[in-house]
Amino acid sequence: MTLSLKAAQTILSTALDHCRQGNFKPMAIVVLDARGAVKVSAAEDGTSLKRFEVAHGKAYGALSLGMGSRSIFKRAKEQAFFVAAVSHVAGGALVPVPGGVLIREAGGEVIGAVGISGDTSENDEAAATAGIVAAGFAADPGTD
Repeated sequence: MTLSLKAAQTILSTALDHCRQGNFKPMAIVVLDARGAVKVSAAEDGTSLKRFEVAHGKAYGALSLGMGSRSIFKRAKEQAFFVAAVSHVAGGALVPVPGGVLIREAGGEVIGAVGISGDTSENDEAAATAGIVAAGFAADPGTD
């Protein structure tokens, strides 16, 4: 299964709605397909200059290591040299904090990832999860 543009748009719009309902700070959201290509993205008015890159790094890092960025965050604390090396291998596009959530289809296959940045990592992750679930997929944010 591949991530369709329609599903990616549902993820994006639902995640943004979740952010506005929660009165979160301005957000940047990136939805990547399984090969790491950007399907859709948005940056709300008022986001800081590099929010897109941070959101992309959360999603791309999750895809690169096959785990939600919450798990990468834990790994960065335990194996800082490993995560630094992987970040280098990924061209610097790895942000090891929560907010990068894998998109899994019903059978468990990874079909993409969502990265969100702008508010707290927990709020970023919750918005990504809301979007993924609304599109009918399972969200895998990683574990503590």
